[in-house]
Amino acid sequence: MDLTELNRIATAMVAPGKGILAADESSGTIKKRFDAIGVESTEENRRDYREMLFRSNEAMSRYISGVILYDETIWQDAKDGTPLVKLIEQSGAIPGIKVDEGTQALPMCPGELVTVGLDKLAERLKKYYERGARFAKWRAVIDIGSGIPSMTAISVNAHALARYAALCQAAQIVPIVEPEVLMDGDHDIDRCYEVTSRVLNKTFQELRVQRVALEGMVLKPNMAISGKKSAKPASVEEVAEKTIRLLRACVPAAVPGIAFLSGGQSDEEATAHLNAMHKLGPLPWGLTFSYGRALQAAPQKAWSGKAENIAAGQNAFSHRARMNGLASRGEWQSSLEQKAA
Repeated sequence: MDLTELNRIATAMVAPGKGILAADESSGTIKKRFDAIGVESTEENRRDYREMLFRSNEAMSRYISGVILYDETIWQDAKDGTPLVKLIEQSGAIPGIKVDEGTQALPMCPGELVTVGLDKLAERLKKYYERGARFAKWRAVIDIGSGIPSMTAISVNAHALARYAALCQAAQIVPIVEPEVLMDGDHDIDRCYEVTSRVLNKTFQELRVQRVALEGMVLKPNMAISGKKSAKPASVEEVAEKTIRLLRACVPAAVPGIAFLSGGQSDEEATAHLNAMHKLGPLPWGLTFSYGRALQAAPQKAWSGKAENIAAGQNAFSHRARMNGLASRGEWQSSLEQKAA
């Protein structure tokens, strides 16, 4: 393992003013997104949509540090025959790959899930590296509800995340470690804080047990935030303050960077929260975004599957990428959204 190189890539992934585009929606998820805009989810349409994003020169070269791909996408070529991975590299961004194989019900733990995909991961990582992937992603899903999460769910998911991370580093691939505490539910921000604290502490304990080099990874956590159905939604300032307090308490300074997931927040909410956190610096790690829906909802709608809308889709993507790029420096203002609108 060349830790210097892993650290260089991890640091580039969280470079100031840039963040990671999560374009790794599973076939089922992208079908839902396409259904919402009236587009059939064929392999060709999925390719055309992602090619549109990767050819958005302004967004990709200025605000995107890396792109998480789905297995289908990493093997696809653009219409002109250029591998999509090459388009990402040509823009100056780093190609990455989602390697988990989704979730299964966790035995003896009703309502809880465990992420699977460790079998044969070592062989898969070799092939992804040859194709150009320099980082990977594995998502664990922790739900908050009556009597959950159990310590069992937290432990098995943290253990799997750490094993995945060790396999990645052995394959010279930077692991994005993503323990997501879901914002579904009616819990308040303090319950989210408490659960996320337990999840992060257990995850870092397992990473140490598996001998993962913290300098060669990126953390992709949720923010401390109220559940979507909460009677007490937290303000932007409270989300920022509690999230930073949580991260300072749980994330070692050796980690080069933290790239938040948006987790069902609206575009602007995700941007505002990230921006507010940068007002609370200086911070021991790079702090940026790794958004899927919060970067893509607007371009999907603008594109709507029509070739004549490619420029409109790219403009919408560039705008959201720029807003989040500014937020990752603490330079975003809501008035910039109105101007674009």
